[in-house]
Amino acid sequence: MMRFVQRAARATMLLSLMLFAAAQPAAAQQILRDSETELFLRDISKPLIEGAGLNPRHVQIVMIQDDEINAFVAQGQVVYIHSGLIEAADNANQLEGVIAHELGHVAGGHAIRMNDGVKAATGISVLSILLGVAAAVAGAGEAALGVIAAGQQAAMGNFLSFTRAQEASADEAGSKYLSAAGYSGKGSIEFFKKLQNQEFRLAIPQDNSYGRTHPLSGERIAALEQNYRKDPAWNRPTDPAIEMRFKRIKAKLLGYLDPRKATMAYPESDQSIPAHYARAYAYHRGAYPEKAAQEVKALIAAIPHDPFFLELQGQTLLEGGDPKAAIAPLREAVARAPDQPMIAVMLGHALVASDDPKNIAEAKQVVKSAVNRDNDNPFAWYVLGVAYDREGDAPRAALASAERNNLQGNNKLALASARSAMAGLKPGTPDYLRAQDIAMVSDYELNKNKKKKKKAE
Repeated sequence: MMRFVQRAARATMLLSLMLFAAAQPAAAQQILRDSETELFLRDISKPLIEGAGLNPRHVQIVMIQDDEINAFVAQGQVVYIHSGLIEAADNANQLEGVIAHELGHVAGGHAIRMNDGVKAATGISVLSILLGVAAAVAGAGEAALGVIAAGQQAAMGNFLSFTRAQEASADEAGSKYLSAAGYSGKGSIEFFKKLQNQEFRLAIPQDNSYGRTHPLSGERIAALEQNYRKDPAWNRPTDPAIEMRFKRIKAKLLGYLDPRKATMAYPESDQSIPAHYARAYAYHRGAYPEKAAQEVKALIAAIPHDPFFLELQGQTLLEGGDPKAAIAPLREAVARAPDQPMIAVMLGHALVASDDPKNIAEAKQVVKSAVNRDNDNPFAWYVLGVAYDREGDAPRAALASAERNNLQGNNKLALASARSAMAGLKPGTPDYLRAQDIAMVSDYELNKNKKKKKKAE
């Protein structure tokens, strides 16, 4: 009997893990941040978000570093797009189709409702185990295992049916958002056909989607294509300016993530702007500074005051060991794109790294402005902390360190830095109260982790 219960417990645990994996998005992946890419994603998503009846200020489109062709939503109004999906997309309209689908999940509250699917499947599984245990007590051990196995299969089938229904719902909603935005559905169909080709290569049967979390791509194409063709936007081309912006971010992404592949995809015979962009990042990442400088020079010659080309010029100079030379292009980039805090942080970094005391006040000013716009950037708090330290303002340097460690989940360091800041700040001031908040949160988290550890022991 004990052996049977152990086997049943292992089977239950396996099912639970499978349900958990199916119900949870990918985690612990590196977020990729780039000013130009984030602005592009925000611009193409805005009409879709409005079409979904959501507030563009509350919805985030986040890129994560992952080669897999995938996108997903988590709880809250956040859409995560894998870098591999952007690389796989052929045009901006295909990316718009993916975002529209994911917004269907957001508007439908699917991440929250996923727990309903898990609960229903778990209920089936638990019932089958109880029946199996009863059969085992009666002496029918093999029959009991059969009952449990059948229960597990039914539970998983129930859960997969639930997720397929959510995917079909998101497809339908996404088609409405594309129509409301005036975007063609061609890109959506094209991308589903890409996925269908992958299914063919993986020899996935195309006659039945049972056992899958998503409907088969062929089923999705058949369900959506007629609606898309009737829409007035079906033959509407993508704005050429949007298409060029897509080509730029795709090229720079490849140059940054895979320099060798980028130089093969964009050989030097290709003198287009995306090709120069890809090679500039690839050569910079590959430690060929002279070649990178030539590619950046070609970009700026083509569009002299483009803030993102100026940002790249400043970045290559700064990371190449010449922060003083990086200041001028970064100053112009900030002036031409004042709403891009990450460029301002890079300028602050160059000013601090120049080792010129005259630049510290400017560094502090531009980085403080940046964190007011985007306070979730740990590196910005690091640069601001260095600027405060150079000025001899130890309490605010400690507060900046507390902010950085708090964002990075380093509760012990955050608590120590917050307490150090409080010791030198005037009680009741905004900075003191902020340090106090960080100290309280960090102390709470540390105590919570201690209790968990003791309980586990």
